[in-house]
Formats: sequence, structure tokens, C-alpha cells
Amino acid sequence: MEKSESHVIASRRYWDDAAESFDREPDHGLADPLVRHSWINLLTRSLPHTQASVVDIGCGTGSLSLIAAELGHTVTAIDVSPAMIRRAEAKARAAQQDVTFNVMDAADPQLPAGAHEVVMCRHVLWALPEPSKVLERWTRLLTPGGRLILIEGYWHTDVGLHAEQVVNALPSSLTDVRVENLSDAPKLWGAEVTDERYLVVASKPQL
Repeated sequence: MEKSESHVIASRRYWDDAAESFDREPDHGLADPLVRHSWINLLTRSLPHTQASVVDIGCGTGSLSLIAAELGHTVTAIDVSPAMIRRAEAKARAAQQDVTFNVMDAADPQLPAGAHEVVMCRHVLWALPEPSKVLERWTRLLTPGGRLILIEGYWHTDVGLHAEQVVNALPSSLTDVRVENLSDAPKLWGAEVTDERYLVVASKPQL
């Protein structure tokens, strides 16, 4: 079995097991109205102001996918875990939001190249092998002028990616790279945090 295939199988098992309790974390389930409103604000100012095709990579139970759909975007969301996708689909039905969910490897999404205005991902890149190659693949999904939105961190458990590591791993073709500190925004997380959390936004140049 190839290393990449074994990684996908292990990830699927791990996240399938975690799916039932995943939304108990304030920033996952967004059950607290203040937390949810904070994520709405973050996505509102990070996503395009006009309708866009958005890919949510590693969507989990779909909380951010639903917000993007509520903001008027056309959303395709993928996750390696069938259990996560089932919960995401149930949430979308309950919210009466039209989101296309697919079970798919985040590291190598089998989606049309050059067809999406936005690729966004929260707290997944750090767990994938060879982040620079993954970012190349994600960038290929973008239309000219498209936008890559990454929410990542380096946590108190000594795992994750520092912001500098993510910026250095970005394809050289991307421009207008912006980093925003999110560690000082406790409403996003449901509590004060002391570790490194941040947003990275970069653009694919127009032709």
C-alpha cells in the first residue's frame, strides 16, 4: 500500500470516529450565537462580495460551508470522512441550504481545475503530508483572480504550522498574500486562547 493511500485510510478512520463529538467544540458546531456570528463576520470579509464558486476543503460537519452558502455563494465541500459528510448533509438539509458534499481526499481533490473563485480550508493543511505540494494542487483549482483562504494554527500541543511556514509553502504564483492574527479573537474560539491561530489569504493573478 502506498504511503499516501495509507494516510488517507488512517485519516478516514480517525475522523469517522471523531464525527459524533466533533460539533461539541464551540468553533466546530457554532452552537453559540456569538461564536457563529464571529465566523460569519470573518467569512464575510474574507470571501468575495459577489457570488462565487467556493470549495471548502476538509469541511468536517459543514459549519463553514453552510455560512458560505448563506452568504450567497455556490459551495462544494469535501472531507475524507463519510461520517463527517453525513452529518454535514443533515445540517444542510435542516438549514435548507444547497451545498454539494463529497467524500474526497483533501490532499488531492478530484475537482475541475481553474473552475473555482475560492478555495478555503480550516485546520486541515497542517495534518497533510507535503503541504507545499498540496497548496499547488489547491491553487490549480482556482480561476484566474481566484482566492485561497487558509485558517491554520500552531497549538499548545506542539502540532500545527506556524504562519511563516504556510506563507513559505505557498506557490510562488500567488500574490497579495495577507496574514491576520486570530489568536486575539476569543469569540471565534469560544474562549481565550494562548496559541498561534491565524488567517492567510492569497490571490491567483488574473491572466
